[in-house]
Formats: sequence, C-alpha cells, structure tokens
Amino acid sequence: MRIPASAISLPTTGGRVQAAATTTSVVSGQTIEYCQVDADIHPVDPSAPAIKMRLALPHDWNRKAMMFGGGGYNGTIPALTANVPFGAPDAPAPLARRYAVFASDSGHQQGPVAVPSLDGSFGANDEALKNFAAGDALKKTHDVSLFLIRHAYRRTPAETYFSGGSTGGREALIVAQRWPHAFDGVISGYPAWNNLAEVLDLGYLTHVLSRPGAFPGPAKQTLLYDSVINACDGLDGVVDRVVSNQRGCHFDPRVLRCPDGADTGPHCLSDPQIGAVTAMSTPFRWPYRIASGETEYPGFPFLSGADMRTPFLGFGTTAPANPMPVTAGYGMQYWDQWVKYFLTRDPGYDSLGLDPRRPGKWLDRISLLSTIQDRNNVDLRPFARSGGKLLLLHGAADELVSHRSTNDYYQRVRDLVGPRTTDRFMRYYLVPGTNHANFGTPAFAAGWDSLSALERWVGKGQSPKNLVVADVTHDRTRPLCEYPGWPRYRAGDPDSAASFVCAR
Repeated sequence: MRIPASAISLPTTGGRVQAAATTTSVVSGQTIEYCQVDADIHPVDPSAPAIKMRLALPHDWNRKAMMFGGGGYNGTIPALTANVPFGAPDAPAPLARRYAVFASDSGHQQGPVAVPSLDGSFGANDEALKNFAAGDALKKTHDVSLFLIRHAYRRTPAETYFSGGSTGGREALIVAQRWPHAFDGVISGYPAWNNLAEVLDLGYLTHVLSRPGAFPGPAKQTLLYDSVINACDGLDGVVDRVVSNQRGCHFDPRVLRCPDGADTGPHCLSDPQIGAVTAMSTPFRWPYRIASGETEYPGFPFLSGADMRTPFLGFGTTAPANPMPVTAGYGMQYWDQWVKYFLTRDPGYDSLGLDPRRPGKWLDRISLLSTIQDRNNVDLRPFARSGGKLLLLHGAADELVSHRSTNDYYQRVRDLVGPRTTDRFMRYYLVPGTNHANFGTPAFAAGWDSLSALERWVGKGQSPKNLVVADVTHDRTRPLCEYPGWPRYRAGDPDSAASFVCAR
C-alpha cells in the first residue's frame, strides 16, 4: 500500500507498507492476535535513510493508540509488546490492553556495533540528524500510523498516548511541546531533554576519567557507593539501603582519601580519583555561549550507579581511551560517537582530543547542534489547553541522565506556566533508589501502573492521588511522592508504603 506524502504533516516523499501479517504474541500473560504492519517513510534527501516503522493492530481494538519512544541513539524499532517505563509487572502492557501500538527507528538503522543504541553514524546526514534529535521522525511516524489505523479500522483513535524513557523521555516532551494536539496523554521517563548540554558534560567527564590514575575501578566505585549509603541511609528514618532524603545527604569524598593522596589499593581513593568523582557530581559550566541558551549540566549524585555491580551506565569498568573501549561508561561512548558523527563528521577523529571547555573551531557547530538537540522550550500551555496530561518520572540514583536536570525542567515549566496551571496537566515523581530504566540491580526497582493513572486522568478527569510504587525485586512498596516530596518513615512495617509519609 502506498502512503501519500499528503498524509504526513512534515516534508517526506511519502511511504509504503512493506509487509503486513496476522500474528500472535503472549503479552502480559495473554495471547494477543494482531496484524503487524511494517512500513518505510521515505526521506526528501535521497541520501538519507528511510524511517522504518512498525504498527500492531489488535483484532479486538479498544479505540486507543500508543506510540513508544526509543533509547540512546535509537536505530532499532522498539518492541511493540513492551510496557511503559517503570511499568508494574502486574499491569498489562498497552498491546495487552488492545491498544494499537506503533514505533519507529527514528529515521536510521544501527550498524554492527557492540551496543545497538550507541551507533551515532547517522549523524553525518542532516535529515537523519533532525529526524532523531529534533524529533521530526516522531510526527512523521505518528501521521503514518494514524493513516494506517484509519484505513484498517475505518475510524480514528478516541485517545492517543506516547510513552518513552531516556531518549524516549526526551521524545515524549518533544511531542507535547511541538505537536500539542497530537497526543492526549504522555509518559516521560528519565528524559534526556537537554541532550547537547549533557553531551558536553559527558565529554568533560570523559577527559577527566582518561587522565593518568583518575579512573576509579569497580571496587572503588563500590567503596564510594557503600560509603554514601552508610552516611545517608538513615536520614529518612529507616535503614534500607535507599537514600530518600537526598537534600539532607552531604557526603565529602575526601573522607575516603588514601594516605598522602596516593593510590594504595581498593579501600581508598587517590587525589586524582577524588577529583574525578567530584567532577562527576558537580555542575559543569562551559565558558561560552550556545544558541540554545543552556549554560550548564547539573552533574550526577554520588548515588548514581545503583549498587555499582552494573557500572556500565555510570563510570564504566575501564578508563576512556582512543579508540573508545566498549567497557568504558555508556556516556563516554555516547560522547565519542557524537564527536565523530554529529560534530566533526570525521569517523577517525579522536574524541579525547576535543576539550568541551575549549572547543576552538568547533564552537559554531556546537552552538548549531544545541538548537537541534536541546529541546528546552518549556511552554507547554498549548498542550495543557488541548486537554493533554503529562506524567514525568525519574529515579534519584540515575547514573546516565541526571535527575537534577529533570528537577530543573519541571521547575522551568512551573515558573513559566504557573503552579496552578502546571498542576492541572502535569505531575512529576522522583523515586529514591531507582536508577536508569531499572538497569541491572538498582537499590529500588520501581514499578508503577502509570498508564492506568494516565487513562483515568485523560478519560475521566481523575488526577493521580495517593499513589504507591513497588520495588519489583524486593517485595516492598513506598508512597510515590510528588516532587519535591520524598518518603519519610513514620512507624510500622518498613516494607509497606503505609508506614511512610511524603515529606518536604
């Protein structure tokens, strides 16, 4: 089936359905029968890759639609059988609820790399770059999917939702801001909304960690984490290896200093390692202006990295180098790809040779990229006026996208839109102990049925209240507190949310 360019609100040369077949999948314990449709959306630039998208059309459709966002540099189509970010294990995934579900690769296909979401080679093409970073592929995919849904069911969805985490969380905020009438409800998890600003910080940290003797290995990362837990765990009233009162947690890594600052083993930190740890937890400010107006990235808390048994998303297990090892931290590899393909467009460029504090001839290019990657327009009033609802979630121990940055985004919305208007359409929840996407072994693996809460808010006008989030690996619950609230223990069973109150 040909998809006319006139069905798509942004410039393309149309598209075509490549395959359609009835299939079944077990989703949330249910056997779901649906038509799976694969389609290509053709670019304007003949040298740009197509947007590859997929749509699941359940046979007993519920008249609703869900779009999923991606992760990292994208390049693959997210699984349509998946759940929303931080979804509860006992809460049905959208396809199990008979949503029509769709997603795309955001306009490029990942190459043969060790980690699929770390291929930035598409950034050498302007159209592919804007499809990914500016979010153009989101609206193109949305338009084609609704065109196909109308063709299949002979009707338009009564409600359309978007959910995504990390890059997908940024994409969730993009659709709410750029196309305020396209989605009725949006779930944004741990969003990398100021992508260029974070990249500059990651580049700075890459330089710091590559210095001789500066990289703290996994044993020292565990030492740091355990020391912070021991110092701050009980500030919320209970010792459970979850630091809920982060604002009350003041930890100085110099208490771990080795004698004379030398590296004398895994039980202490050398002066260069203390410097690296401090750099990671401190805001990074660049001494020049960029067009997006961003001036800093807020850094990561010492708690970042879950319990340090899965350091890949944080420091990594080996120091950054050239060529960049696959055992370096995810953010360091992300920086390396960005320098090679987004900034210099030279695959052989040594990313350690570019200092984000002094970019020299690359400053103008950095500034231009900031207008594409920093999606920092927080004027969500059109989305609010259209009746849209937004749930924003982040883990307070996120090692890849700083929750401090999401705090900043939320505060910017409130400052511009006003507290009363913000409360009518937006909620932000910060979950203590939860890391990036529940990767590895977080101290608190968050699980919450956010989609049901969003459905009630959109469909019935019932705003979220008295919420509970579960730790899906430790059989315990906590109140899900609106930011800046956090769960403080009162009395009773420490594994029960009823024993806590949201404090400020």
